[in-house]
Amino acid sequence: MKTVIRTFFRTLRVVLGPVMLLKERLTQPTGVQRAPAAQAAVDQQCQSLALYQFSTCPFCIKVRQEMRRLSLPIEKRDAQHHTANRDALLQGSGASKVPCLQITEDNGQTRWLQDSTEIVAYLRERFA
Repeated sequence: MKTVIRTFFRTLRVVLGPVMLLKERLTQPTGVQRAPAAQAAVDQQCQSLALYQFSTCPFCIKVRQEMRRLSLPIEKRDAQHHTANRDALLQGSGASKVPCLQITEDNGQTRWLQDSTEIVAYLRERFA
């Protein structure tokens, strides 16, 4: 019975994954237009951020859409297919839950935000 359930959900992911990625591509928001100096400052701030994500996770898609809307060049790390990224996520945050935003502060400390709503709120507060 376990095998049947696993096969069902695996098939569901294979079928729905491309549909979700197509929807994401078709509904991309236009990014915020900033002055070149302001965008350079945002780009510099984004170097201390990294998003651990799965490509077809709906909550990750929500965060990526907000990143596009705010024109944020945040590094995206695939925690689904790259075991090194998944291990780093598990070691740093204590769970392999995505989306997860790694925030490296100026003093070198690292914070982890693990909820898509919190991540979007943080990005809006910091960059909107």
